[in-house]
Amino acid sequence: MRGLFRAGLGAMAAMSSAVALADYKYNFPTPVTPIAHETLHVHNLFMAIALTLFFGVLALMLYSFWKHRKSTGHKAADFVGPKSTKQWMWTLAPFAALLVLDYGVFGIPAYHAVKMYEDSKTAAELVVKVTGSQWMWQYEYPAEGIKFTSQMTTPRAQINNKEPKGENYLLEVDNPLVLPAGVKVRFITTSNDVIHSWWVPAFGVKRDAVPGFLREFWANIDTPGTYRGQCSELCGKEHGFMPIVVNVVPKEEFAAWVAKNKPAVSPAASAAPVAAEPAKTSAVELATPVKVAAAK
Repeated sequence: MRGLFRAGLGAMAAMSSAVALADYKYNFPTPVTPIAHETLHVHNLFMAIALTLFFGVLALMLYSFWKHRKSTGHKAADFVGPKSTKQWMWTLAPFAALLVLDYGVFGIPAYHAVKMYEDSKTAAELVVKVTGSQWMWQYEYPAEGIKFTSQMTTPRAQINNKEPKGENYLLEVDNPLVLPAGVKVRFITTSNDVIHSWWVPAFGVKRDAVPGFLREFWANIDTPGTYRGQCSELCGKEHGFMPIVVNVVPKEEFAAWVAKNKPAVSPAASAAPVAAEPAKTSAVELATPVKVAAAK
């Protein structure tokens, strides 16, 4: 039993390292945001404890089957419900342990992760509006006056198996979303038609885009690079053709991109109503008497 306990501790220590297992193809992708790091940590913690309990209980059951087998003269107990102090302890101790695990070990990290995920208004330096449509994404930077659509560019010949599949099959677009690294970005999602869902695994975020509603989340990407995702809500016959590509660049490069793509006149300025100038009246018109028709 001591060896089993040590093995369980070793498994927990190995799985508690989020980054160490992040590149393993059957695990989560490498996290690049605080939310993704926290999600992977909670996942690995849950899995480590669950596996330790599973193998521990399994080993105890197998040991009991072998130790108290009928061939050695043991007789099965026929009691119903706990009667002695020892029986009550065997009943209440696992219950108390589960309470501690559920509310302490599992509950607190999960609550912290959810609270972090929902904090979308604190110290956001950039706002991006994401609008889902059948079957494309529309991105808008309200403060910068930039707005564009993003559609899949995978050739139909590859989809119809007439050409070899590309490296980023079904995960390539014409206009990727561009974001700065190390900046807290507030995302606002909505939809023009049906429910979509904006999901980038490396960011650890997934938020439904619901028509008629504005929903929000945030991300602070710490590593520049290209990250890909997909619509994760069944939205029609071409649901699988709504990829997401995000190019994360340094702040200086993002500022240059904004300057290049920002319209000469911001939409807010062009849409502002212009006050009509009062009509100018000439001196001749002022001097001319106004004839008023007499009432008949």
